Amino acid sequence: MLQCAPQIQTRDQPFAMTNATTEQPLVPAGVLPRLMAMLYDAMLLFALLCMATLLAVMVMGKLDPNIPEASSKVMHEADPLLAGLGFQLYLVAVVIGFYCLFWRKNGQTLGMQAWRIQVQTQHGDKPGWLRCIARCLAAVISIAPGFLGYFWIWIDRENCSWHDRLTGTRVMRLPKKAKKG
Repeated sequence: MLQCAPQIQTRDQPFAMTNATTEQPLVPAGVLPRLMAMLYDAMLLFALLCMATLLAVMVMGKLDPNIPEASSKVMHEADPLLAGLGFQLYLVAVVIGFYCLFWRKNGQTLGMQAWRIQVQTQHGDKPGWLRCIARCLAAVISIAPGFLGYFWIWIDRENCSWHDRLTGTRVMRLPKKAKKG
């Protein structure tokens, strides 16, 4: 059986780990913080994908310099390479790169930072590159059937989604930082 988190809890006690820096218990993140972090990240990804598309149009678009700017080609008239499978794979690579870079750096995307949640391995470490890529690909399995893989958290004993189980990761809720002063 795949484990999402180490088996240190009893049946009467929910899973909790201790944060090494604050000694406060970490608990698995629920569905709402995960979905809200995804919404935040979707806004960032939209802007990033717009910039990636602009870059591709500039590199591959080969717009005719003899046509006045007022009537220059639009996106649907750009190079056919921008509309094919290669362009779609390029955009998928941008999305996977976005998540993998953030998860590998500190276990959190910007949306996850806002909701104080973090991706970790079973031992509480940041996931490696292969695990990050696998998590991105496995997330498609959780999202495809109407987010059923995320809602599975409500019935899973360790609050794990399908892609948490498949990749041996978990998403933990981080404690609030102590106020200075």
